[in-house]
Amino acid sequence: MLFELKNKNTLLIDDFIMKCSIGKNGIKKKKKEGDKSTPKGIFKLENLYYRPDRVKKPFTKISTKKITPKMGWCDDPGSIFYNKEISIKNQIKCERLFRKDNSYDYLIVINYNRNKILRGKGSAIFVHCSFSDSRETAGCVSVMKKDLILLTKNISNKAYLEIKNNF
Repeated sequence: MLFELKNKNTLLIDDFIMKCSIGKNGIKKKKKEGDKSTPKGIFKLENLYYRPDRVKKPFTKISTKKITPKMGWCDDPGSIFYNKEISIKNQIKCERLFRKDNSYDYLIVINYNRNKILRGKGSAIFVHCSFSDSRETAGCVSVMKKDLILLTKNISNKAYLEIKNNF
């Protein structure tokens, strides 16, 4: 199954059209850590993470993982844990997954810079719930929570997301 980012505000999944947001600086083929851009390419969708204290585990065919208060995603290019899930420790710079806002109530990891990790190429790229004000992201793709729940019901471990900037 292929999900397509049709333009900077629209995600197309078969016949479903979802409003979305991408990185503040658009789409880039040569993404770098902290550039607030969404990477261009075709990427496998990995695990679904969710906040069990706020939402129910959705029905899905992909692997799921509960988000805990000490869970993070390393975004420090100097760390051996770069672009990996970590247990938060003070000395490791990371994106906290257990957030005060609802944007990470559900998130799906986009397999960007994951198989052969290149430090500084970008990290913590997810499909996650939109911010309440629908603002742009720091590089992820965000969709409304109801749409992300629908997405999880129709996704399999053979799903890919195509991100292109031909708009």
